[in-house]
Amino acid sequence: MAIQWFPGHMHLTRKAIAERVKEIDVVVELLDARLPGSSANPMLAALTLGKPSLKVLNKQDLADAACTELWLAHYNALPGTQAIGLDASVSTPAQKIIQACHALAPARGSMSKPMRVLICGIPNVGKSTLINTLTGKRAAKTGDEAGITKLEQRITLADGFYLFDTPGVLWPKIIVDRSGFNLAASGAIGRNAFDEQEVALELLHYLKQRYASQLERRYKIDAAGTLQDEDLLAGIGRNRGAVQRGAKVNLQKAAEIVLMDFRSEALGRISLETPEEFAQWLAQGQALEAARLESKKSRGRAPGAPGGT
Repeated sequence: MAIQWFPGHMHLTRKAIAERVKEIDVVVELLDARLPGSSANPMLAALTLGKPSLKVLNKQDLADAACTELWLAHYNALPGTQAIGLDASVSTPAQKIIQACHALAPARGSMSKPMRVLICGIPNVGKSTLINTLTGKRAAKTGDEAGITKLEQRITLADGFYLFDTPGVLWPKIIVDRSGFNLAASGAIGRNAFDEQEVALELLHYLKQRYASQLERRYKIDAAGTLQDEDLLAGIGRNRGAVQRGAKVNLQKAAEIVLMDFRSEALGRISLETPEEFAQWLAQGQALEAARLESKKSRGRAPGAPGGT
């Protein structure tokens, strides 16, 4: 099942970004280092009008370090773009954002020509935590539920350096199915928008191929990589005490355990996609979406069809 989630306030956020970006010098997009491609908002390219871009791979302490290096190299190779990795709760690395913005817009940053930075990101990517770290105080609300920040804020980080914060925003349609599952697994999508068992099974399907040893270590399961997804989830539930009367495994509870362990680093450092994998998923998603639109267009032209002539 494809996952979609676009609450009403996100329409307002999209409009706010389009209006604010006209006077912005650098756009900072906060990404989840475990799923940089899936957590990058495709609307921003159009909304930000080719402004210099800083990609911040947040939560890098949760991600596979080798995979993070691949993503940093990928983004740093793009024109007008820099990329850095950090953990938003650590103060010293967070200052790299200010330095990177000055590198992208060297003529800005004085009192007469202040640096105006717009920071964007999907829900629950750690943006509010990062802002609080940068300012040294609770300038933004934080939480572990998607959609905490609701209003734009202007924050002074230094003399001549202004940061505009916006609510976390997704995009109207997720055309890459794998991205939908990865976003749900990370907590970026409201839990009412997806089936946790389905997401946990998709997550385990990927993890058993790349991180089988970490699953075995966490859940005391032998040869995790050889098990069927459903059997693996059931084994996890059994070993973690998610058992109902009659020794039946509570698969819903088991799914919640898997998702919680992934989000909290209990499984170890894990990434859910490489640049190469995401490029393949994106190409497939774009092809399917183009075929869907063409089919819809053809039906609209067919005699007697709704909208046809």
